Parts: sequence; C-alpha cells; structure tokens
Amino acid sequence: MKLNLAGLHKYSVVDGPGIRSVVFTQGCPHHCPGCHNPHTHDPAAGEWVEISEVARQLLTDKNVRGITFSGGEPFLQARALAALAALLKAQLPGLHLTVYSGYTYEQLQQQARQDAGTAMLLAASDLLIDGPYLEGQRDLSLLYRGSQNQRIIDVPASIKSGKIVLSELHYRGVQARA
Repeated sequence: MKLNLAGLHKYSVVDGPGIRSVVFTQGCPHHCPGCHNPHTHDPAAGEWVEISEVARQLLTDKNVRGITFSGGEPFLQARALAALAALLKAQLPGLHLTVYSGYTYEQLQQQARQDAGTAMLLAASDLLIDGPYLEGQRDLSLLYRGSQNQRIIDVPASIKSGKIVLSELHYRGVQARA
C-alpha cells in the first residue's frame, strides 16, 4: 500500500505534544486561504511511497514517541495512514498519534459510517486537531493550531463517551489570553 507524500519531518515540537515526526500527506480539497502548507494541495504532486518504507524511515529515530499526520488532508488517504499507524504502533507500543484535518470531528464520524479507512484512522488517533484554518480567526497564541475554530480533541475519550471531549491541551494558550 502506498501513500502520496509531501514530505517527512523529524524532531518537530509544534505539531503535537513532545518531540515527534510528521508525515505530510499530499492532496487537500479544502484550499483554506492562508494555509500554512499550500504546496500540499495538489493531489497530482508529491511522491508515492510504500507505507513500509515510510515506517522504516520513521522508526530510525528511537527517541521519538509521537507521530503526526498532517497535510494536505490526511483523511483523503485514511486507509493507508491507518495501516501505517498500525505498523508504527506494533513496533513502538505507546506511540502517540496526532492527526490534523480540515474536516470537523462530526464530519469525520459521518464519513466513518461509510468508509472503513476513516473509522480505522480515527480509532488509531490519540488527538485530532479538527476544522479548516480560518484566516479571520487566526490566533498564534493557540497551541498546535492556527485559528480559534480548530479544536484539539481527545479521540479515545470521545469515542468512549459518544460525545466530543476536548483535550486539556485545547485550553493552553486560551487561558493565557483570558
């Protein structure tokens, strides 16, 4: 199985908690004005890479305990990313997975009812930063996100409770402004 990649980045401290590696996917339908990664929008660009090769590259760093799937829009390649997450978590028990999406959690839940890949990627996620970037709501004081509409969702707690549970990380930065 292959992923269309825009790139891999190691040692990030801005794309989720702790030091982590980031998988940037290629292709995005949202085209948010002011997007931080506009080069990832074109689904015809990027490089197709076997998920086993992506896993091999990510696993070379034994100090990283977190991975982030960003984009582009990761849920356009949900099945391949869910398979990559399973490979990584099998090799690194306790691996923390953060996923960024321009879709809302509610939209992804709806999509997961018809798409097994979306359901599997959500189930593999620890945190979801959801919602499109809205330039009019830009706020650089927010942790791990760029606009006030975006949420940091604790996915396992949300799945268990049947309602959206915001991570404690969602409130960092917000409290500093209040």
